[in-house]
Amino acid sequence: MSRAVNYNELTGNVQIGDTVILNTTAVELSLGTGGQHFVIHNNRVKESKLEGKGHIMKLRYTPIQMKCFAAEEQESPYHEKIKQFESLEGSLFIVGTLHSMLAPVAAMIKYIDPSVKINYIMTDAGALPIHFSKTVKDLKAKGIIENTITVGHSFGGDMECVNIYTGIIASKEVLNSDITIITMGPGIVGTDTKYGFTGIEQGYIIDAINSLGGTSIAIPRISFADKRERHKGISHHSITILNEIVKSRTNVVMPKINDENMKYLNKQITDVNLDDKHRIIYEDGEQIKEALNKYNLKIKTMGRGYEEDKEFFTTLGAVGKSAINLLKDRL
Repeated sequence: MSRAVNYNELTGNVQIGDTVILNTTAVELSLGTGGQHFVIHNNRVKESKLEGKGHIMKLRYTPIQMKCFAAEEQESPYHEKIKQFESLEGSLFIVGTLHSMLAPVAAMIKYIDPSVKINYIMTDAGALPIHFSKTVKDLKAKGIIENTITVGHSFGGDMECVNIYTGIIASKEVLNSDITIITMGPGIVGTDTKYGFTGIEQGYIIDAINSLGGTSIAIPRISFADKRERHKGISHHSITILNEIVKSRTNVVMPKINDENMKYLNKQITDVNLDDKHRIIYEDGEQIKEALNKYNLKIKTMGRGYEEDKEFFTTLGAVGKSAINLLKDRL
């Protein structure tokens, strides 16, 4: 017996006794889908009816292309507002590289100030259906994030947008966020090469925010538990992005941790002059444990929880705390 994921939007609903065709590739290759197959056809479902407005296609020119009602298209009630956009006026956007960064940062923000309105933009660099994320469902159910936006070929958010620029604009202009968190969905592609990873999108997303007049905060990927040398301290992913890919100045939040590890991080920063290129903010993120416990969030990254990878989670606590401070500075 095997487990399989079915997306009603793509293949219709399933019932006991249905004969289905599965995509088993990821399981056979032992990739990160949680040991699940995906339904690509249900023999019982002979046709699906097109319902509702919208003519923007996602998963374009594939056998499972689907239409959505994008916030910026002409028939949308938000078309004019997005069309007339001029500036983000300093609005706060936090940009990460891993889906596991979303919940701790959002929880820390809400832990400090429950009144802050948080939106989440999911890019198409990882999982494309937002419904694959149990984390997003949990965060919405607990009132930690208010709205979701899926951009590019990701789909299923409260709002659909054609690209990251209009997603950013919609979060501020239409959904009135105080703080927006941007990360890919579950999963990240890496190749053990300098530029061959999907998290590299963090660089041009930061530039997009800055070019639109927003305030960007970069989440560095930090760990002293990862056995791979290239991910020790500040991951080579983050160093590449912040040193080479980002073309504008951003806020980079670093956690205050023990002296030995702090010395290691500072050397990584000065080795490539990140402190000249960006504003480095040092913040205490130790409250992240209390924030996760308050909302009963059992988040893991690369299979490791808080106790196994404290610096990773402390960094996210520091980011959340810094975001609140920057938000107060704007008010």
